[in-house]
This record gives sequence, structure tokens and C-alpha cells, in this order.
Amino acid sequence: MSGLPWEVVLMLGQTIEKVLPITLVLAVVFSVLSHFWACNPGKPWWQKRELVTDMVYWFFVPVFARVLRIGLLVLGAGVIFKIHDADELIAFYENGHGPLAQLPEWLQGLLFIVLADFMLYWTHRLFHGGEFWKYHAVHHSSEDLEWISAARFHPVNLIIGTIAVDVILLMAGISPNVMLWVGPFTTFHSAFVHANLNWTLGPFKYVLATPVFHRWHHTSMAEGGNTNFAGTFPLWDILFGTFRMPEGQLPTSYGKDEATMPGEFAGQLVFPFRR
Repeated sequence: MSGLPWEVVLMLGQTIEKVLPITLVLAVVFSVLSHFWACNPGKPWWQKRELVTDMVYWFFVPVFARVLRIGLLVLGAGVIFKIHDADELIAFYENGHGPLAQLPEWLQGLLFIVLADFMLYWTHRLFHGGEFWKYHAVHHSSEDLEWISAARFHPVNLIIGTIAVDVILLMAGISPNVMLWVGPFTTFHSAFVHANLNWTLGPFKYVLATPVFHRWHHTSMAEGGNTNFAGTFPLWDILFGTFRMPEGQLPTSYGKDEATMPGEFAGQLVFPFRR
């Protein structure tokens, strides 16, 4: 085997090698935490409905995102910056470029997190309306919301959302080196806000997205599904009037707006195109 297929296979192996230990750590951490501080007491995450579907997403998404991200960065460098040589491409992106790359790496990372979250807030709202919803509905279809539900995203949602935002910021000049710590933070925090925990973090609920904050977003549209769009910083919801954290209440029901959603991975991929 040679060429592109072999590169994809290698990338798959490398990604699984990185994702597997992280998955095991998250599984242990959230099993323990949800045992003591469950938002919705009941069966543990490993007994959730559609667990196999979520596990497929958990390993599919990192591979898909990595392949598309690299492809779009190469395409962008060729179209916008007229760079086509492989060595020149590596040199161009390796440590960032332009004014942003001159900033301290910690500041680049902070900028990446804040700017990405702001852009994702608006793309998230975009996916809650019109023709975009049918793709985002896949993410909202999980009735047993758990940490492993965090990766349940339709590829179209990923491309227009997370992947596009990453590509824009990296093409703007931020060094890919920041992903060495931004990536793990994003993975952990995404799992954290989907975890079955009753944590609000008290006054810090206005600073950082928490499980209760995001679980309200996964309730029905009438109950709170059109609020709490921010992935990391609730500030955006506070500024733009979409913040919801009822005092003394916890969300209890999820995934009810798309009762006709197939439960298996392949069915969810084709679901938006059959509507």
C-alpha cells in the first residue's frame, strides 16, 4: 500500500494511539465523579443507550477532523498564499507566520481559545436554525447525555464549525504549536460539560461553561435548547441574551426534539439528507 490511502491508515493509527489513553482516563475520572455528583441519577454511562454509536463518533471525529484540517490548510496556502511546494508548506505553518506568530506562545494560545469560542458561539447559533439544524440535530439526539456524547457531531457540522474555525485561525498566523495544549484542554472541557454532573461552579458559572450550563442546552427547545450556545465562555451568552441557569433547578430530559433520529452511526450520517 502506498500514497494517500497509506497516509490515511497511518494517521488513523496515530490518532487512535493518542485518543485511546485519553479516553481511558476520562472514563475513569467521570465514572468516579458522576457516582458522587450525578446531575441525573440512574444507570452509569457504560449502560447508556447508543453507547456504541457514541464510541464510533469518539474515534471517527479526531481522524476526520485531522484529515480535513490538513487538507484545508494546504488548499488555503495554495489559493491565498500561492504556496504549493511541500517543504515550503511545512515551513510556512510550522511556527505560524505574520504578526500573530511574533506573540508569546501562551498569548497565541489564549487568543486561539477566545477567538475560536466567539466564532463557534455564532456558528452554533447558525446551526440552530433553518437548513442547518438537521445536521446539528445529530448532536442533540442523545437522550442519555454523558461525557462520551461530546463527539457526536455530523461531519457537515464539524466542517462548517470546529474545523473551519481552526483553519481560519491557523491561516491567520497562529502557530500550530499552541494545539499541543489547546487540544487537550478542548477535549477535556468538552467531555466535562457533557458529563452527568450537577456542578455549576457557583459564581464561576459566569466565567467557564459547566455541566449544568451545557445540559440545559441539550434540553428541549421549549425548555432551554435555544440557550447556552457558548462552548467555553458563558460571557457570549450573557452579552447576547442567551444565558440560562435557573436557580435551584437541574435539567432532567434530553434529546426529545429529534425522536425520529436513527440510533446507529451510519443512519445518523445519512439522516439529514433524507429529510
